[in-house]
Formats: sequence, structure tokens, C-alpha cells
Amino acid sequence: MTEKATFGAGCFWGVEAAFRKVKGVVSTAVGYSGGSFREPTYEDVCTDQTGHAEVVEVGYDPSQVSYEELLEVFWSTHDPTTLNRQGPDIGTQYRSVIFYHTPEQKAVAEASKERLRGSGRYKRPVVTEIQPVAEFYRAEEYHQQYFEKRGHSAHKFW
Repeated sequence: MTEKATFGAGCFWGVEAAFRKVKGVVSTAVGYSGGSFREPTYEDVCTDQTGHAEVVEVGYDPSQVSYEELLEVFWSTHDPTTLNRQGPDIGTQYRSVIFYHTPEQKAVAEASKERLRGSGRYKRPVVTEIQPVAEFYRAEEYHQQYFEKRGHSAHKFW
């Protein structure tokens, strides 16, 4: 039986590539979530007016990988202290956000965020949002597995 997890950590291309390498991840899809605009396109989201974040929806087998382990991948793929920005990408669509699917995911995500805050790993505050899952809109096909289609390895990007 698979479960879903949804994460926003900047540009979804590299984030998806990182999750696809995790044993127990059975599917990934990049898309948009957390906004008020119905059926957004990439061009809509890039206006920074729709409220959506670029996200990766991860299907995983909890007998092979835990939600906590997925959170570790999430934290390692971006800087959770930069508000609405990852590297050169600026805008609310690049925000750090965890969309939880169950009350258990919410509790695990909040505990993980607190551990990260207390770890001393970052000097600045962790600004990652933790929100209930919102409508997921699958991104255009050319965004799916973007790096793999172009022969790039995810490790080159962080």
C-alpha cells in the first residue's frame, strides 16, 4: 500500500530528482499546490500571483521508507531559512512548505522541524510552512522528470 507526501522546496525539478533516488519511493509528480487559482499553468504560477508553490507529490511505500526519512531528503534539498527563495529563484512559488496528508504526517513534520531548529545547523530561523494538503495540479508534461529527460544527475544541483 502506498501513501502520499507533498513537499515544496524551490524549483521542483531538482527536488523531484532527489526523491526519485530514494528506495521506497514508487512515484513522483511535479505540480502546483497551495494557491487559489484553479488549473494553473506554469506561466500562471510564475507570475507569483496565484499563491501556488512548486511542489513534488511523492508516492511511497511506508514499509520501505518512512515519512521521517522523506523529511530528511526534503530538508537536505534546499535552504529552509530563505523566505520565498531558493538560490536565484525568487517568489512565493519557491517557498519551503510541507503539505501534510494526515494528522500523523503533521505531527512528524512539526517534530522534524523543531529538531532542525534546535540542531544548530542554521543560524537563521527555519521558515518552512506546514499546512494541510491542498489541491494538487500536475505540472505540464515537460516538467515531469525534467533532469532525467535531459541526462542530468540531481546531485549536480545542490
